[in-house]
Amino acid sequence: MTEPRFSQQQREQPEPSEGSRPVPKLVLSVIAGLLIWAVYYLYATYNPMPPSLGDNRVAADFAVPVSADGGQLYTAHCVACHQANGKGLPGVFPPLSGSEWVSAKDPGVMIKIVLHGVQGPLTVEGAKYEGLMPHFHDKFSDEEIAALVNHVRTGFGNSASTTDARYVAQVREETRDQATPWKGDEDLRPLLRSR
Repeated sequence: MTEPRFSQQQREQPEPSEGSRPVPKLVLSVIAGLLIWAVYYLYATYNPMPPSLGDNRVAADFAVPVSADGGQLYTAHCVACHQANGKGLPGVFPPLSGSEWVSAKDPGVMIKIVLHGVQGPLTVEGAKYEGLMPHFHDKFSDEEIAALVNHVRTGFGNSASTTDARYVAQVREETRDQATPWKGDEDLRPLLRSR
């Protein structure tokens, strides 16, 4: 007796085939029933709210008035140099705590510094600081500058008077021609003495 030519193929099982096995009618009936029930449920429970039931408020009624927070502004823009305690870094960044610039009788001195920045030697509590303080005239609104100045003038052990956005606007207008930062003591000492 002779073996078939490809005996390996004869030992293998035939490839499986799907054949004609339809989805059971029971499963199709359950799916169709769920679909019909879902459509009916959406139709039966739809309840549009007529505008007459509302309280007639508009989106503007939900607006929360935002006021500037001097502490947040200080933390975001000043704490890296002047530190969280306002004592600065000796020899590098001047302190705000006890500074004659902060506690000046007129808050306009500090407002001018915040508005236009400082570049050059500045003496604070007898110590000289050489550096650059950035300007904030185009970054902060009048209300934000007032909040920041008030935070510094009443914090860190300081007890100077406060200011408001109107006074900041006045100082901004007075110094609108100041295109460069103040030149440290050279420009600022006369401001301190004149107030």
